Amino acid sequence: MTSAIHPDTGAGNIATGHFDPTRLKTRQLALIVQLDTHRSVLRAADAAHMTQPGATKLLRELEETMGVPLFERHPRGVEPTWYGEVLIRHARSVLAELRHAYDEVSALKAGLTGQAMIGTEVTAATNLVPQAVALLKKRFPQIRVNIEMEFSEVLVQRLQEGKLDMIVARIRNPDDLAALHYAPLAEAQHALFARAGHPLVKRKTLSWDELAPQTWILPPKGNVMRNQFTQLFLERHLALPTDVVESSSLPVITSLLQMSDMIAPLAREPVRPYCIAGALEPLPFELDLKLGPAGIVTRRGDRLSPGARAMLQALREAAGFDTQGPDAESD
Repeated sequence: MTSAIHPDTGAGNIATGHFDPTRLKTRQLALIVQLDTHRSVLRAADAAHMTQPGATKLLRELEETMGVPLFERHPRGVEPTWYGEVLIRHARSVLAELRHAYDEVSALKAGLTGQAMIGTEVTAATNLVPQAVALLKKRFPQIRVNIEMEFSEVLVQRLQEGKLDMIVARIRNPDDLAALHYAPLAEAQHALFARAGHPLVKRKTLSWDELAPQTWILPPKGNVMRNQFTQLFLERHLALPTDVVESSSLPVITSLLQMSDMIAPLAREPVRPYCIAGALEPLPFELDLKLGPAGIVTRRGDRLSPGARAMLQALREAAGFDTQGPDAESD
């Protein structure tokens, strides 16, 4: 987006005194968002359900309040200045928060209790998170729950962006801890798995040299398990496996294992049902993968909606945490 007025070369009447947010009107914020969308005062006024003179007056008052020009007028319509772009971005955020507040109030008024957005890595997705959701739905059947499964790195980013209320994930970057509340869970145990009856299952012991030529199913490059797995080979001065299928989907991995002689490193807990059913077996090999514990993660200082708070409490209960202790709150 090109703007005609640069912050360093603006009109020079930038307000430097104390800013009183009560002088702003919601209709002004709605108007500048419509102006950014339509680039015409007339069309923006129609979209905001006001007259053109009324829109012009609101815009003039807002520019006086901010002390800077927010839009440049030209024969074809209007174009936001750099100042305008900044205010438009924040106006969109404010209006979105007001819409969320209205949705929550409407939900409570209708006997609902809102929604909860939770992200999880694969291990917690097979046990902890389903237990917590079942507990939540037993208490509050009308809460809408959205569950997203991804790698920890992706989940942390989406939590920080406000796209998720809470996640069960690993935190790799220590800098993230300043902005996030992290309650660690027990570390997951891993093993190598293959189909029941796989030739290697019958062996008493296995060595890295025997495993290296196998067809492996591994997470994509850049994933923490893939990095740890690569490190184990490098530490033993072994060539990395070349016969590799990459997948992060547990259903795809377990299906491939059951219909072939491929092998895969997996957390024990998600695979337990397949082992109980006699479909998969762990190989007789000590897999020393230390990925670090996943944890229940929320944004520090964030005030969750009623539905999200109920989800967080159910998640903590399912994990065996003290819901009344000092870490019970998300902040």
